[in-house]
Amino acid sequence: MVVTHTIRDALLWGRERLQAAGVDTAVLDTRVLLAHALNCDPATLYRRPEYAVLPQVQAQFCGLVESRAQGTPVAYLTGQKEFYGLDFAVDRGVLIPRPETEMLVQRGLELLTAVTAPKVVDVGTGSGALGVTVAKHRPDAEIWATDVSSAALNVAKRNATYHDVLSRIHFSQGDLLTPLPRGVGGTIDLILANLPYIPESEIVLLPREVRAEPSVALNGGVDGLDVYRRLIPSACAYLKPGGHLLMEIGLGQAIPLLNIVHAEGLSGWHEYDLAGRERVIFACCS
Repeated sequence: MVVTHTIRDALLWGRERLQAAGVDTAVLDTRVLLAHALNCDPATLYRRPEYAVLPQVQAQFCGLVESRAQGTPVAYLTGQKEFYGLDFAVDRGVLIPRPETEMLVQRGLELLTAVTAPKVVDVGTGSGALGVTVAKHRPDAEIWATDVSSAALNVAKRNATYHDVLSRIHFSQGDLLTPLPRGVGGTIDLILANLPYIPESEIVLLPREVRAEPSVALNGGVDGLDVYRRLIPSACAYLKPGGHLLMEIGLGQAIPLLNIVHAEGLSGWHEYDLAGRERVIFACCS
């Protein structure tokens, strides 16, 4: 273990260790990991640089930095990730929520602006980031969240409990929309889907910290659209007329996926994110 007597020492050592390991976000990651070990706000680190770091905290911090140097995502090390201004618990059984996915929530909430007591489905909920966020912003919404993984559902339920929306979310284990009760057919206003869309051949090219996330949440088959091909045909059975299915996608997938949407008799369009990349597909049931 490297001895890091003060906060300044620890920040310097952590940054150098992560930079040597090729971590592009070495400065930020070091700050987050040290704040986690000290159980303090990251801003405190710069206010008290001479604060002594106790030996047990040194040991914890050094272990965290070494794990990060080996490719473990910061969110798995701290057990949490911020999404849409809310804190979410995460572990190795769920995909880590990402800032670009906030666009999916934002557009979904916009579509629900004129809808009273909306019914929403978060398909492949993972950590519950989409469903819980919508529930938090729309106290009148009723939400169904599905996932094939019982471990993921447990994490999502924890997050729903933490944000006090558990009573308004129905969690069900199963594939895509199949766990939904028959009674909701034709009544859903919005389906949100951040499903696996990485082409199988590109998985090995992803950064190692991304490859550390569950493969079932990343691998979308040969062209990345296998799961969406299964989802889209069943969507209209659950959406009410004028209801929307919103799907997160990757680079170059807008046209192929819109072709699938149109072939199923849905109207559809796509939007770009702030980086100019294809990000969200809108499909509307007439």
